[in-house]
Amino acid sequence: MTPGSNLPLSAVRVAVDVTAPVRLDVSGLLLAADGKVRSDDDFVFYNQPAGPGVTHSAAAGGGDTITVDTAAVPDGIEKIVVTASLDTPGATFAGTEPTGTVRNADDGSVLASFTPPQLGTETALVVVEIYRRAGAWKVRAVGQGYANGLAGIATDFGVSVEEPAAPAAAPQAPAAPAAPQTPPAPPAAAPAAPTGQWGPPTGAPAPVAPPAPAAAAPGKINLDKGRVSLQKNQTVSLVKGGRPLLSSVRMGLGWEPAFRSKSIDLDASVIAYGPDRKKVDNCFFGKLMILGGAIQHSGDNLTGEGAGDDEAITVHLGGLPPEVTGLVFVVNSFSGQKFSDVAKAYCRLLDAQSGEELVRFDLTHSEPRTGVMMAKLIRQFSGEWEMTALGEYVDARTVRGMVKPAGQAL
Repeated sequence: MTPGSNLPLSAVRVAVDVTAPVRLDVSGLLLAADGKVRSDDDFVFYNQPAGPGVTHSAAAGGGDTITVDTAAVPDGIEKIVVTASLDTPGATFAGTEPTGTVRNADDGSVLASFTPPQLGTETALVVVEIYRRAGAWKVRAVGQGYANGLAGIATDFGVSVEEPAAPAAAPQAPAAPAAPQTPPAPPAAAPAAPTGQWGPPTGAPAPVAPPAPAAAAPGKINLDKGRVSLQKNQTVSLVKGGRPLLSSVRMGLGWEPAFRSKSIDLDASVIAYGPDRKKVDNCFFGKLMILGGAIQHSGDNLTGEGAGDDEAITVHLGGLPPEVTGLVFVVNSFSGQKFSDVAKAYCRLLDAQSGEELVRFDLTHSEPRTGVMMAKLIRQFSGEWEMTALGEYVDARTVRGMVKPAGQAL
């Protein structure tokens, strides 16, 4: 499977094995329609190995297994997410390729497998999810990474994270300002606990941290410090003040003819994709509105002359249908002129209401080709959007020719 793809489940009981060359802590979270656990009882892991219809066990070939009996999952549960975190404190997934294998739990036959690509500084990730759709159960490859360990995943999904006990006058120890995102320290006399050890408290109740805001994970660029200038392959999370940006944004695209070049007619477009990387629709000068008005195009600019954006595409993020999980913004030369004849090409993301520039990406090189993928917007598993600068050239004179390479770039 590839990230975002899904398959129907042909078995009532399925087992998800998560294996890697290093030791992992694997867990399953039962989520209601609001994307949260109903209580900490819906968090299934090595220290709480059974929940409603979901169990945790050690896999026969190494790693851990989350088994889901879909017939026993309560009606109020919409999905079960299977997560993995690294057992070694401070370790990241860089150079490590965990694999999730989905099997028929009764006969052991393999139904699907998924290895999340291009992992780096992540310390935890959602591997796959088992979810209901129209009365049937399906599996989706996710691969969403977190830089703040299993604590970040648990907090996102509503699990109470226990903090170490602190004096009454100082509920949050000065030396640990990020305590709400940090797993509890093990008792000195106990063996070292794996990352993210939570569960029902034993003995006296432990203090429980309040849910953290849905901010970008540590180390991830967001909009808190104002306008972001991206370089090729850099990503910014569209989160500001702990809140995901879900209002209307405008992607402005501009270019100028290169020195001594004639006017150049380029066409800006956006292609909307589903989680399986298949095109849902595309918006361009010949189709100025798609998805019920959620995406609108400003119209064609025939010359590239003049200051400011040559073409703009407005996206109402909160109005996009749930099946749209990715947008790729592209520019093409229908007349066949090459991008080596273009200067100062850029794209910039603006707040559509205030006109404030949020993110900018300037192309720093050109190639003698007729199409370029400028940027992509990806809806994250937790709901916010991320923008990544692409700057990848292809040979395509129309948006139709961009559908396949843009889908591959998601």
